[in-house]
Amino acid sequence: MSVERPSALSSRARLDEGVGLRGRAPRPQALDAPRAAPAAPRREGYRPDIDGLRAVAVLVVVLYHAGVAAASGGFVGVDIFFVISGYVISKSLLGDIEAGRFSVTGFYERRIKRIFPALFVTMAVTFVAAVALLLPTYLLDYCKSLIATAAFVSNLYFWKNSGYFANGADLRPLLHTWSLSVEEQFYIFAPLTLFVVFRFFRKRWALALTPLALASLGLSVFASKVGPTANFFLLPTRAWELLLGALVALTALPSVRARWLRELLAALGASGVAFAVFAYTPATPFPGIAALPPCLGAALLIHVGSCGGSWPTRLLALPPMVAIGLVSYSLYLVHWPIISFLTYYQLRAPGPAEAPLVVGASLALAYASWRFVEQPFRSRSFRPSRAVVIGGGLLAMALAAALGAAGLAAKGFPGRFPGFAESAARQAGGPEGLCFLDNDPDPTRWSAAGCTLTHGGTEKALLWGDSYANHYATGIEAYAAQIPYSVMEYAAAGCPPVLSYSAYNRPGCQRFNQHAIAIIREQGIRTVVMSARWADLERRGLGGLADTLAVLSKLGVNVYVIGQSPMFTADVHVISFREGERGRDVWPISFDPSLNRRLAAIAGPARFVDPLPGLCQGTICPYRERGEFLFADEGHFSPAGSLRAVASYFPLLRRSAPPAPARQAADSAMRR
Repeated sequence: MSVERPSALSSRARLDEGVGLRGRAPRPQALDAPRAAPAAPRREGYRPDIDGLRAVAVLVVVLYHAGVAAASGGFVGVDIFFVISGYVISKSLLGDIEAGRFSVTGFYERRIKRIFPALFVTMAVTFVAAVALLLPTYLLDYCKSLIATAAFVSNLYFWKNSGYFANGADLRPLLHTWSLSVEEQFYIFAPLTLFVVFRFFRKRWALALTPLALASLGLSVFASKVGPTANFFLLPTRAWELLLGALVALTALPSVRARWLRELLAALGASGVAFAVFAYTPATPFPGIAALPPCLGAALLIHVGSCGGSWPTRLLALPPMVAIGLVSYSLYLVHWPIISFLTYYQLRAPGPAEAPLVVGASLALAYASWRFVEQPFRSRSFRPSRAVVIGGGLLAMALAAALGAAGLAAKGFPGRFPGFAESAARQAGGPEGLCFLDNDPDPTRWSAAGCTLTHGGTEKALLWGDSYANHYATGIEAYAAQIPYSVMEYAAAGCPPVLSYSAYNRPGCQRFNQHAIAIIREQGIRTVVMSARWADLERRGLGGLADTLAVLSKLGVNVYVIGQSPMFTADVHVISFREGERGRDVWPISFDPSLNRRLAAIAGPARFVDPLPGLCQGTICPYRERGEFLFADEGHFSPAGSLRAVASYFPLLRRSAPPAPARQAADSAMRR
């Protein structure tokens, strides 16, 4: 997310900063003199309410990331920034085009001077902190993200390797740079697009841009079901938000002269933003339709502010709001690394007690970044040639990428932590490539004979799901004597057992899941046990599970749904390395246990199995017992953990029989 703020460099900067909206040059103001706090520039056409809207956007993001429960939808602040940026950049480009000074290189020169200094200083500081703190696995991931951020493709990296709401995302100090990448990618197309429209469409902006915006919105709505991670991170599904701001800037919407109508429209805009901030949660399918209230709300506030104002825009223009808006770019850049490294240090997300510390530290560092990094590059005394600015920007990108490459070449500098054992436990599961299929599953490779884990009776049962179903296979085999079913495993990586599930990065999941119905019919299966990493499915909505259960019910199948098993913020080996010497073999889970209550409401209490009571005390769960790891990573069971889980709650286990299989059988299962 790039956030533009006022500058006093030249009249060219007036619109580029999103504040001078009347086409008149601002009065010069030196910014290199010391000042106690950011102050709103005083010049014709300046829009303090836009800086106030920036303040709202960045504050709700910071509060959301800091763990303030009331701002459960604070992630929509980034969408507000997208609308502002679309508005700002379009006004700037239109001013250049109309004045006959349009230049692509000039546009990028200004982008570099605004965006690069604070960004690359933040990247350098986080690199030092990462080398000092992060264990090798996490440092390697950081270095990859550093290279991607330097190339402004971090949104692609995090799309392929994570998710904004995914377990473990808090341990990625550069995760927030995805929005910067989206904007920079938008800037590739924006200058020439507006120039072509101006030249050939005679400023019919709505005619040219509205179809693009609607197509992007439609794609986002579609992707919210089939590819929510791609939908969140990629430009094609985000472009409509930037284009909405552009349309507000360019289409000369009718001026709202009536005071009562301005107040009404501004109130509607503020309500849309507030509704999203306080009513949305990470489980809300987003963006898509859900992004309309905050984006349209921001657009209304911007437009009304240009027509004479209203009480919401006057509140936005108050000096404290403007001051925060002026440092909003630096505030956005610094707040997330603070939270990420704090999460790594504590191995849990910040709670209410840490929120004031996070917000205070973020504001202090943001002011320092604004004053000592951003401002010098905007000083009237800093006037390098265009070639120097662009060359310096390319050099900064190359140096940042080189730092990341050095970390990768050194394999995360493992010598920093000689006592760390990275892979002390192996993940439990059935045969890979046959019963547990890979990321592009081909269900024709599955065979009933090769994937029958137990032979305890004539009645057949199917274990169906993703890797969080597969990790029960070891325990099922070990306890075969106590399971009066012939249990078959049918699992695929990243494919929860939902018939409608599809994903861009898992193109074979729908075919894989549909084939489960064929297996049930062909094998005469009457009992199905479903398990998955439900926490990742939650943002799509759990309605697909309900539909799948309805299909199975029509087939006369008895279904058990195993809920979300324990997951932790970090790999258990990291937790052990950091906390094990203190004798802490238990740790808080990283997801809201209310997820399992929602799953139980869908499956029905008689058919739902909650793993947490069988393994944990409330939300505190053991990750190790008697020196043996129960997990292989942040959530998948190790062989020992699989044995413990199956013995505790697997629904087909006959617990009236003598407990536990012979140790020899358990050892055999763990060696397999």
